[in-house]
Formats: sequence, C-alpha cells, structure tokens
Amino acid sequence: MTITSGPAARPGPMRRVTGALAAATCVVLAGAVAGLGPSTAGASSHREAPLVAMDPAIDNTDLYAFVSPERPGYLTFVANWIPFEEPDGGPNFYPFATDAAYNIKVDNDGDARPDATFRWTFQNVDRRRNSTFLYNNGPVTSLDDENLLFRQTYRLESSFDGAPFTTRVTGGMVAPSRVGNAAMPDYAKLRRDATVTLPGGWKVFAGQADDPFFLDLRVFDLLYGGDLSETGRDTLAGYNVNSIALQVPFEDVALGGDPRRNPVIGVWATTDRPRVRISGKVGEVPRGGDRVQVSRLGNPLVNEVVVPAGLKDTFNSLPPEKDATIPAVVARVTNPELPRLVEGIYGVPAPATPRQDLVEIFLTGITTKTPDGPIKVDLNSQLNNQDVRPSRFRPAEMLRLNLSTPVAEAPNRLGVLGGDLQGFPNGRRLTDDAVDIALQAVQGAAQTGKLVDALAAGDRVDANDNAFGDSFPYLALPNVGAVNSAAGGGAGTGAAPDGRGAASAQPVDPSATPGSLAGLASRDGGDIPATTVATTVAWGLAGVAAALGTLLVVGWLRRRRRPAPVDSEPTRPL
Repeated sequence: MTITSGPAARPGPMRRVTGALAAATCVVLAGAVAGLGPSTAGASSHREAPLVAMDPAIDNTDLYAFVSPERPGYLTFVANWIPFEEPDGGPNFYPFATDAAYNIKVDNDGDARPDATFRWTFQNVDRRRNSTFLYNNGPVTSLDDENLLFRQTYRLESSFDGAPFTTRVTGGMVAPSRVGNAAMPDYAKLRRDATVTLPGGWKVFAGQADDPFFLDLRVFDLLYGGDLSETGRDTLAGYNVNSIALQVPFEDVALGGDPRRNPVIGVWATTDRPRVRISGKVGEVPRGGDRVQVSRLGNPLVNEVVVPAGLKDTFNSLPPEKDATIPAVVARVTNPELPRLVEGIYGVPAPATPRQDLVEIFLTGITTKTPDGPIKVDLNSQLNNQDVRPSRFRPAEMLRLNLSTPVAEAPNRLGVLGGDLQGFPNGRRLTDDAVDIALQAVQGAAQTGKLVDALAAGDRVDANDNAFGDSFPYLALPNVGAVNSAAGGGAGTGAAPDGRGAASAQPVDPSATPGSLAGLASRDGGDIPATTVATTVAWGLAGVAAALGTLLVVGWLRRRRRPAPVDSEPTRPL
C-alpha cells in the first residue's frame, strides 16, 4: 500500500471547535428545540429503485455522518453498499465493483454542489485462475496471507473546492468477505489490519461489515399487516454489507476550513459507472473514460418511500443541485404519499398540505432563515453558516450535520425526538432508530412536537442485532453462518441487546413445500419418483463434498490449524 506523503488535509486554517462554543451552541439549540419533537426521516435504501435492484454492487444501502465520539474535532462518514449479503454466499462472495467509483460528497456553502469529494476505486487480485473455485485454500491470518486467493485493493482520491483529484492511497487493502471461523480464525485482526491512518489524521477502512441498519421491513405489507401485528423482527439481522468508512478533521470539510464560523455540512454518497450507449449496431464499442451517476443516497427514506417508482431511477441519476428543478419530486415532498396511506389504514389524520416541515427536513435543513419554515429553530441548514451567501443557496436533498453539537454522553436512539440533539436530523449515528423517527415525522410530529400515540411502538426493533464498537470504524464485525438458520454472530450473538434479533428458523417439511424436489416430482405429469430424485441429488452432493474435502485437506496441511478465538469489540454505543 502506498500513502501519499504530506498533509492530507484541504488548504485552510486549522481551527478546533472550542468547548465553550460547543457548550453555548448546545444551550441555544436545546432551548429552541424544546417543542420540536421528531424531525428528519431516514431509513434504509436497500433495493429502493428498479435499476439498482438489478445491480447490487452499486446500490447504496445507508449513509451515516456523525461527530466521532472518542476523537474530538473529527467526524466520521460510513457509507454502505450491496444489500442482503448472505454470509454463506460463496464462492465469489461480495467484492466491490472494479468498474465503478464510490463517492462521499460534502456541500458546505449550500449551493448543492460538492465542495469536498472522496472517491474510492477498486482492483481485483485474483490468483485462482483455473486452479480452484475456492476464495481461500487455508486459514487466512493476515491480509497478505498466501492462502487468501482473492483479494481487493483500493485507490483513495480527494478533491476540494473543485480542484483536480489528488491520490491519497494506492494499493490500500480491503478487508475480505468473512468466509467463516475456520477460514478466518481471527477476523477482528483482519479488520484492524485494514484500518489505516493517513497523514493529516485521516482514518480509512474498506471491507465487509454487519449491516448496521435495523428495522422490520414488513412495512411494505401495507404498513405492518394493516394492524401493526407484523412488527418486532429485525429483517436485516444476520446480513452483511460492504462498507467504506472515513474519519477526517472538521477543518477539511467546513466552509473556509473554519468549523467555528461554518459548522454545518451536507453529505451524500454516490456510485458512478462508465457511460454505456446501446444502439443495436454490430461492432460498436461503448464509449469509455467517463462515468455517470447511477446511485445516490442522502436521507435514504426519500427515494424509498417518498419518490414514486417511476421517478426512482431518475432520482438516483440526479445531482442534488437539480432536485428543486423537478416539480414531480418536490410535489412528493410537499404532498407525500405515506401519511395518506397511514390515514387510510389506521385512521390517523394526515397533516395538512403543503408540508413545509418536510421541505425543511429534506431540502433546506432546519433553520429560521427560510420564510415558510414551521420549525422555528436553527439546527442543521448551511444557511446558518456565517460565510454562506443566501443568494446562492439551493434546496436539495442531503444528510445535514452540525459539527458544533457536542457528543451526547448518553445517546438516545430517537435522536432529537428523545431530547438528544446529536441524533436525527442532525446527521445520523449507527444507533439512531431511523424508522421509529420516520413514522412519527411523516405524520407531522415535527410540527406539533407531540408523538402520534397510535404509532408510538414503531416497528418494535429498537437496536441492531450486533453491538457496535467504540472506535473507528465502529461497525460490528461481519456475520457468519446462514441467515436462515439464525446463525449470525458477528461481534455479537445474532440477537439484539433487547432480545428482538433474528428469529429462529423453523423446520420445513419438504413434502409440503411446493418448490421442493418431492413437490416437483409429484406434480401432474411428473414421472420421476421423489425418492429417486432425492437419492440422485444425495449422491451428487456426496461427490462434490468428497472433491471439496480433498482440496481443503491439501490446503489446510500447508499451515497448522489454529484455534478460533472469540471475536469481541467494545460496545459503547455511538
């Protein structure tokens, strides 16, 4: 791995937010938000649009931005891709796409254009060729272990204020997909080895992790079954994602390098792929050398349940500066579908439209400096930065964060709703319960400052299935074992701290399952007895197992088998 020498920070003064300023800001915001209640809505963006659903390697699932709890003056970005990674999904598992660029972008002056861009591109190092199908042929104890036959490296580049990109890292090592405890007996070490510190204080990580988002996705079954009976099961328990995490000083992203005068930033993540034109002409070569945006994520709920199906792919291709110019998108914010759905099913009255509270939450940030904003508090809009020119401000969807808000000693999962100003809508931490906040926000709780009692229980999934760490990159280790057997077990046990983790898999009678071999053989017209099919498959599997066993034994004999330690990480919540 090559790390560019010299400071990695952007040009500008290196100032820290003083304790006195942070304390004063907290007092002002706490007084102003006393009647605010819940605010921004956020949720997962797994498979939210038709095209990304068919291209998971470029699908942004979640974006987090928060002040680093153990490192004053630094903030952390976590961006995730590739939804629903089943831990047993070999033999290729889950690499980053090598023809894509993965980006984290920051707007600090409110013009909806990136003032800082961090870009990752990935390369494969595949030594398998025609010799094996295995990801590794022995225990992997380091990122350069000869037994790791497939690995990825990355290049990290950065650009500030529109300047050309500068390379910060080449040959950075990606933490591999977690094959299992036998293949990777100390995965926590691989995670540590893949976490690097760069000049200028940056910390970087790329690799697999437990999916940190927690929710019951039965929301799509007409909002939890029509009677809130389909709640309490963490749909994403046991699944993994590919994560990119970056920690940088406040000064590197604040307007003018001065977080004291300009503490608010807006953040979004994107994926770019090469532009390809399909014309139907034989022999035409697709144009290369440039990329187009194919996925975008700020506040994930916007594209998932605000934007209608016909506009989702368009939204993924738009830069934020175009948001306010698309009337159909703005109309879905000012007159959203979800509150009407809740009213129709549960009889909870939808707030009156147009929804200027949602305009603040999604498009401008919460501030008293917009004429129609009903939420009377200066919290997380770039208009609150002293050096912003209001005439250049453009409403745009992004995740906004006020860097001057002090770290909460006892974080509340409901963020602002729970009196914790560092949570939603002020950025997003790993432990923020985005769904419960969202259900309240779309029903107007940000206007009234009161919870909607009928939805107070939310989805009844209040924490992640695995505990988070207390230092960068904070994410829980990837899960191992099949999701359908409730064998998660990353940094935790596969069950959430409150007992609402993955449900136990129920045994299935193959003869009663329409898609089973026995069911297939017994259909009308089938002339193969089920016992014959089962016997044939059993012999086939036995042959595969024998061949695989031979390969594994040869590989394992090359290195003495080591005991598998218990992975553990600190568990202080973010």
